Amino acid sequence: MRRFLDKLYDGAAILGGFCVFSIFILMIAGGVGRQLNLRVSGLNDYVAWLCAAAAFLTMAHAFRHGDFVRVTLLLEHVSAKTRRMLDVVCLCCATVAVGYLTYWATSFTWESYEYGEVATGLVAIPIWIPQMSFVIGCWIFMIAVIDELVNVLRGQLPTYQRAVEERHAKGDFSSEV
Repeated sequence: MRRFLDKLYDGAAILGGFCVFSIFILMIAGGVGRQLNLRVSGLNDYVAWLCAAAAFLTMAHAFRHGDFVRVTLLLEHVSAKTRRMLDVVCLCCATVAVGYLTYWATSFTWESYEYGEVATGLVAIPIWIPQMSFVIGCWIFMIAVIDELVNVLRGQLPTYQRAVEERHAKGDFSSEV
């Protein structure tokens, strides 16, 4: 199961990276197209959807690798037992918050599908199609948060904490800047 979940998080991050690369390609194509007087106005819709997809598809990976903004000032000055308790409390709160986000993202997208809502921009496609990256990203992120909560409840060090400590051990403090 661990291998599957890690591949899920990594796969979603790769898709998010592909979205960022696609944004780059579309922006270059748009710039060149404008210089050649080609009609490229619909590209903005695709870029906006890809930005949202890139953000949500990469959340689980970023969370697991300690790349989310976390305030560790308090955690660095408490005992290991207290830190573990605070991690559990924070992960429980995160589970509720991300679960709430996931529920409403799924509900919102389902309503868009049910009502046949169409994008209001220049590209007239069913809006649920680009919204699915939001839903998929939220579900994967929720799985990652629950996964982390289970690991911490089992007495393991949080994966995000381990990742940061490994970077620091290698002398990499770039995430702290």
